[in-house]
Amino acid sequence: QEHYGGLQGLTVAWIGDGNNVLHSFMMSAAKLGMHLRIATPRGFEPDLRITKITEQNSKEYGTKLLLTTDPLEAADSANVLVTDTWISMGQEQEKKERLKAFQGYQITMQSVKSAASNWTFLHCLPRKPEEVDDEVFYSPQSLVFQEAENRKWTI
Repeated sequence: QEHYGGLQGLTVAWIGDGNNVLHSFMMSAAKLGMHLRIATPRGFEPDLRITKITEQNSKEYGTKLLLTTDPLEAADSANVLVTDTWISMGQEQEKKERLKAFQGYQITMQSVKSAASNWTFLHCLPRKPEEVDDEVFYSPQSLVFQEAENRKWTI
């Protein structure tokens, strides 16, 4: 909102794990007028209960929702691209399996080619290079440090 001046009509692309951070986006995006495009590998989809609520909210608020396994499809026309850790606390023993499952999900300049011309990138940190490459992470489109600074005020 700070960057775009508002949220209504923005398209957010989540590329990564169907985790708690995604669930927060899913529960709020439609209510804030944002379209949501989600790409997760098979077996790492968001909770089905959250998905059902999100589908209802999308219908109620007139927003679009896409669930796919194709990161490029999710990134298409997106204003905001978001990812998070692929290996959360307590999942360390799954690291090898998860890294294999998430191959092709790293956000790179190649994967943002079809995003909106005003695209930005968010990550709630800490970030691992396999999730987003340095070129995107340190680009002028990256808002990760403003995001972290804003989060300070909620703590």
